[in-house]
Amino acid sequence: MKKGLAYIIDRPKRFIVLGILLVWYYFSLPKPLFSDPTATVIETHKGELLGAKIATDGQWRFPVTDSVPDKFKHCIVAFEDQQFYRHVGFNPIAMIEAISDNIKAGRVVRGGSTITQQVIRLSRKGKKRTYFEKLKELILATRLEAGFSKEEILKLYASYAPFGGNVVGIDMAAWRYFGLPPHQLSWAENATLAVLPNAPALIYPGKNQIRLKEKRDRLLKTLLEQKTIDTLTYELSIEETLPQRPFLLPQSAPHLLDKLAKDYSGKRIQTTIDLILQKQVNQVVKQHYEVLRQNEVHNMAVMIMDVHTRKVVSYVGNTPTDKNHQKDVDIIQAPRSTGSTLKPLLYAAMMDKGELLPEQLVSDIPTEIAGYNPKNFDESYSGAVPANRALARSLNVPAVRLLQQYGLQRFRDEINVFDIKDIRYSADHYGLSLIVGGAEGNLWDLCKTYAGFAGTLNHYQSTTSEYFTNEFNEPIVLANQEVNFGRKTSQKPTYGAGSIWLTFEAMKKVNRPEGDEAWEFYDSSKEIAWKTGTSFGNRDAWAIGTSRDYTVGVWIGNADGEGRPELTGLNSAAPVLFDVFNLLPYSKWFAAPFDDLVEVNVCTKSGFLASKDCPQKQVYISVSGTKTKPCPYHQLIHLDTTRKYRVNSSCVPVADIIHESWFVLSPLQAYFFKTNNADYKSLPPYRSDCSKEIQQRMDFVFPKDNSSVYLPKGFDGETNELILKVAHTNSDIRIFWYLDNQYIGTTRQFHEMPILPKPGEHIITILDEKGNELKRRIEVKK
Repeated sequence: MKKGLAYIIDRPKRFIVLGILLVWYYFSLPKPLFSDPTATVIETHKGELLGAKIATDGQWRFPVTDSVPDKFKHCIVAFEDQQFYRHVGFNPIAMIEAISDNIKAGRVVRGGSTITQQVIRLSRKGKKRTYFEKLKELILATRLEAGFSKEEILKLYASYAPFGGNVVGIDMAAWRYFGLPPHQLSWAENATLAVLPNAPALIYPGKNQIRLKEKRDRLLKTLLEQKTIDTLTYELSIEETLPQRPFLLPQSAPHLLDKLAKDYSGKRIQTTIDLILQKQVNQVVKQHYEVLRQNEVHNMAVMIMDVHTRKVVSYVGNTPTDKNHQKDVDIIQAPRSTGSTLKPLLYAAMMDKGELLPEQLVSDIPTEIAGYNPKNFDESYSGAVPANRALARSLNVPAVRLLQQYGLQRFRDEINVFDIKDIRYSADHYGLSLIVGGAEGNLWDLCKTYAGFAGTLNHYQSTTSEYFTNEFNEPIVLANQEVNFGRKTSQKPTYGAGSIWLTFEAMKKVNRPEGDEAWEFYDSSKEIAWKTGTSFGNRDAWAIGTSRDYTVGVWIGNADGEGRPELTGLNSAAPVLFDVFNLLPYSKWFAAPFDDLVEVNVCTKSGFLASKDCPQKQVYISVSGTKTKPCPYHQLIHLDTTRKYRVNSSCVPVADIIHESWFVLSPLQAYFFKTNNADYKSLPPYRSDCSKEIQQRMDFVFPKDNSSVYLPKGFDGETNELILKVAHTNSDIRIFWYLDNQYIGTTRQFHEMPILPKPGEHIITILDEKGNELKRRIEVKK
């Protein structure tokens, strides 16, 4: 020991030099060994290729392969370096033989480099092929062997070896030349690829086929001699044809690829996408696109989420259209008018607060609120309609009136919890149009919201009536991510399970597209809570639906915002929605959350809590719904023995009066309600010998009081008349019309009166023959 130490002390320079050399040797390999840009690759969680984006240097170079297929290992070792598993980075015997053969031939006829040396050479591309460079490669090869396993070295070779043209690596080569993932290649296909890095020019289609086949078959013969393959495999393999033309890479989810490439450029990403389902949805989109483009509708998006995991299992960002029609735009992320898709949120909110019951009548009459005149899609009115039916029919007027009743600012504040990112402005910016498409949202956020509602019901059932604090999670597209629902709580974070279930019950009863009307008569039919939406000008068609297990969203329109006739949620988007749901497994309907529901008696006709004067039935409502007022639509009236006339004690003895509950709507509601409800009975008139009670018998349909109206103009530029309209409970009575106290006419049955007043303020007076009078003040503008 002392002698060795003395030896070092006597010769310090030698050991310093030796130390420097050892340090250089240790750090001689750059980290990382390869700095070449790689393609962005997306796969399923099973490793199935969904698509790829070429590397920034124009090379199809995938990230380092996860594993080298066994067949390719055997082929490449047999062809390039049969002593691979025995040497330490270089093979001196092979090098001497190669030098000897090259000297005899007067040119390079063979190489003596090992696979390890070739990896080093690939990492040092652009270096001149000199003997000094060869020496450096040899030293670095030993260093590579010291720091990497043989399997890791093979992975590097398989990932960075050239395979002709701009194809680099086994993964890309397998897809490019055979249209298959590497692990599915045959022995002959692997042998073909194994000989290419040695002579990549041989792969060009239509050229060098004989030479390529000879090299491949020689390699297969070697494998047979090594007993890696048997005789039958060899004979079948040499009969296989060579690749003739390059294959296109799979591009099953190109818009998801673009989305992920922004954050994971050059990475291999495993996603949550189900490959089979993705291909099926792509086919559905293509089929509907072929029909829709006849109406010059070119763009569509479909997204499917697993409700339980919040994983996106299908992501189709657009149709297979062309660049002129924005085929590269990812519509799933694009802000579009929400149409009617926010209406379920309002209905759930009002039921949750006890301000609306599921079948409660809501007004559907001509409405003007601060100059805003909402219209139903078909521009008709129902007078009064049950709330659940108004939601199922997607009526705009009831929704706007309910939003005003609930409070615009209140609703705008509440929906922040859903994090619909494109709804970023104040309540005043949107106004009451917020509920009928005045705001923008995207398919991603709307699917997230509907899935959050479905998840709330699922968790309430599975946790024995508890909620999670983080129900409205961002959808997940990365396979290694898991949803975090937060902690359990007995307090509802948004709306209670009862109000959501009642909303879904209403949405389940939406009329399905043509051809699927009889769905509820089949036991196997899927029960789905779904909602359509159509924006102003027929620019956006939506259909979003959810079952207990899956949420599906569909948007259809033109990316440039051009509207098209007949482009509606029901006609265009709903058929796609149900075609997609038909691809999904059957789901049972949501279990009723009885702990957040209460069974009560409601009025059969009005849906309000039952009063003593109305017929009743039992229904479930949210617990807070018991705070609503009793039915205001039933009156106790007094009839004579014929039941044809109303009477009172002034004309009939009290003992002879018949008392009966009567369903009574306001004149304006009744005017429209009778159109769709033939069984509606107006109040009977008073018998002529009885004192009449004061009542409201008529109302203006148009105009509203203190409103501003414009004189309409025809196509010829001439000013047309205003049409005044009145509803009366007695259709046979005459109404006398006055404009600024001047008589202008009489109507009977159909109470409409054309006028052509001068610009300015006017007073319209109507008087029926019973003496009832109404006035309206309007301002006429040109």
